[in-house]
Amino acid sequence: MFRRSSRKERPPTRPELARAWEQVAAGDVPGALRELRSFTAQPEPVGDDLGELARVVARAAAACGFDDLATAGTALAEDSRRPRALYDFGYACVERGVSYLAVPALREALRQVPDARGIRAELVSALEDEHRHSEAVQLLAEREDVLEDWPERYLLAYNALMAGDLDRAAGAFRRLSPPPDPWPGAHGRLGRMLERAELARTASPLDRRDLRGWHFALTGGLLGTLSPYGFAAGMTGRYAYLQDSYDLCLQGLHRMRLLLDATGSRPRAVALLPDRGSRALGLAAAELLGLPSEPFAPDRADTVVVAHDLTGTDPDAAARLRERAPGQVLFEHASCWTGPPAVTADITTLLHQTAVAPWGVRTRFTAEGEAERLPADDRSEAELAAEILRADPTPDPGDGETPADPEAAVAAFAAAVRDRWLLGPRDPARSPGPVPSSRFR
Repeated sequence: MFRRSSRKERPPTRPELARAWEQVAAGDVPGALRELRSFTAQPEPVGDDLGELARVVARAAAACGFDDLATAGTALAEDSRRPRALYDFGYACVERGVSYLAVPALREALRQVPDARGIRAELVSALEDEHRHSEAVQLLAEREDVLEDWPERYLLAYNALMAGDLDRAAGAFRRLSPPPDPWPGAHGRLGRMLERAELARTASPLDRRDLRGWHFALTGGLLGTLSPYGFAAGMTGRYAYLQDSYDLCLQGLHRMRLLLDATGSRPRAVALLPDRGSRALGLAAAELLGLPSEPFAPDRADTVVVAHDLTGTDPDAAARLRERAPGQVLFEHASCWTGPPAVTADITTLLHQTAVAPWGVRTRFTAEGEAERLPADDRSEAELAAEILRADPTPDPGDGETPADPEAAVAAFAAAVRDRWLLGPRDPARSPGPVPSSRFR
């Protein structure tokens, strides 16, 4: 139930803000947030526009019961030039997961109080949340000679790596003093990323188009395939919306086998996760690899744990995969890059934003262009596995714009980096990193 003020307020004059205002009144807060994201893009609002933005945000926050953000928005609307009001609004936005709304307010606060470390740190946090790593680096580099190691210089190293500046990241990391609590975990994670990145760039260009190289550097995982569609139109190897297929499942299993061979992995069994899709894919993997299948046990060594999509796996089972057993390889077929799972797989077939499983409810278009819904495939796991094994693993030629991705090159990269593979915990991916892809919200 949305709250409504008894006092009639005038809508903002800016068209985007006026639309957001009316959408909140109609109960469509997500629609209002989409308008606000567009409004805060470029140029960022300043002065009175910030006050009007805060007024709309306060209304949306009140509708959602976010009293802290509603209070901060109201205070900023009343005085859009007061540093404390700007900071409090930005802080509340970050806490409520709308960091893009925080950025202009915190930037204005820092302009007014340029030596305020707390404001700078909160702005870096907001930019990091939005994966605007180059901007975070620029912000920190302005004060590089006076940065404190923890967390400022660490954040410079981390954001430089996520922006693709490996040399700057490595230089800042080397200058760090031993990490105090609670930073040892972050220090170790960044150190592993840098080691993998240094190794990866001996085998691949590690530029803003090298999705496989950066995927390994940042996650420790090997990426089996690139999307054959939209590479040059903004996707750079990732999928946006995907209707997965049995053909693509079998192609992924073939790439998994290729990568196991290239890295010298010799699993003795395939471990089956509890969800239906993962069990079906796991049974197919066991048949393809000529291995027995067995229920998943987190401490069982020398197994291939097979998941279709880890975001659909039992959360407790996924959490138990963070620490790896000796010789255990985690394979995930379809991994969501915009809402990553709790752990990163050691081998991943593809990266998507939204995917429909081959056995899920699907959409098909008729010759007349009409959309029709196809029912879910309710066959047993064994029958789904057999369907996968009957499929055609030939790669889709796509639109012809994705760079060639032959098996020999995939295997060569895996062989080159295998000494840094399967090391450390399976940390989740917190950012897509230096390789950009279009996002559809």
